[in-house]
Amino acid sequence: MKIGSGLFSIFCLIIIIPSILLIYSMNYDTTGNIGIWLTILVAIIDIVAIVMWIWIYKRILIPLDKLQIATKKIADGDLDYKLDEKDFSEIPFLYTDFERMRIKLKEDEEEKRLSEDSTREMVSNISHDLKTPLTAIRGYVEGILDGVAASPQKVHEYLNTIYNKTNDMTTLIDELLYYSQVAEKGVSYNFEKINVKNFFDEYVKDLCSELETIKIKLVYIVNVGSYTMIDIDREQIKRALNNIIANAVKYMDKANPEIHFRIRERVDAIDIEISDNGRGIEEKDLPHIFERFYRSDVSRNSKPGGSGIGLSIVKKVIENHEGSIVAMSKPGIGTDICIELKK
Repeated sequence: MKIGSGLFSIFCLIIIIPSILLIYSMNYDTTGNIGIWLTILVAIIDIVAIVMWIWIYKRILIPLDKLQIATKKIADGDLDYKLDEKDFSEIPFLYTDFERMRIKLKEDEEEKRLSEDSTREMVSNISHDLKTPLTAIRGYVEGILDGVAASPQKVHEYLNTIYNKTNDMTTLIDELLYYSQVAEKGVSYNFEKINVKNFFDEYVKDLCSELETIKIKLVYIVNVGSYTMIDIDREQIKRALNNIIANAVKYMDKANPEIHFRIRERVDAIDIEISDNGRGIEEKDLPHIFERFYRSDVSRNSKPGGSGIGLSIVKKVIENHEGSIVAMSKPGIGTDICIELKK
């Protein structure tokens, strides 16, 4: 060790200097008084030097040896190897810096592992979501070619199904491209000051007409000032809201379906709450619904399906507005999605 070698040299120098003085006194001092005092001084210096060396060895060199071992462990990939803080009482900054480095490396490694797992899951999900309609399309095309669809009406039905399946694939691909842009902030945001009440009144008016056609009741409650303004991108917020509504519609299972849309003003924020009385979300799935490509077993096996990207897009859009979003749900009762947008 370079530090150890340097300290050893200093120690030797401390021993040698008084020894030289002692030799000098023995050769040139005839009275003996100076020689006695020099001998005592040399003895004291040597004792101090030995004590210092023992202290340096225990408090500095041994911890440095342990630090060297720890760095080798880290280099070998053992990021759980920890040092004892008590061993570094004299050089605490080394322990602090090492521990900070170890934790950061461990976090990076964990993030990398999660990213790899997420990527594998993403590839698996995309493969599944593309393979299903492709298999159906191939089956219907083979039916037409083999003459299974003998009548013009049957051929029309097959072609209509093929058309719908290709639309589903196009939608999935569009969502994938859009998510990648949103995640990397590749989407250009056009922020502008808008009147909150006017914006949501207009949005809900169009939404109400759409939900009426599928027999879903919309309850709209707005509690904001007539002149309250907020800085948002209209189209991106509309897209996020549409994804939430589409998700609520997709998993609606009640005889009298309802969606409640509430807007509330606080001192420094606007709260948006979208509630439904659909099937709800299981407790184990709730923490993951905003993760990309996540779908519960129920939704994955259900007829409506879905890409699993919609809510992750919502989260990214809201985060890019420096807002926050949370979900609450009870299976069989419904789901609440709460959004907070800062003024």
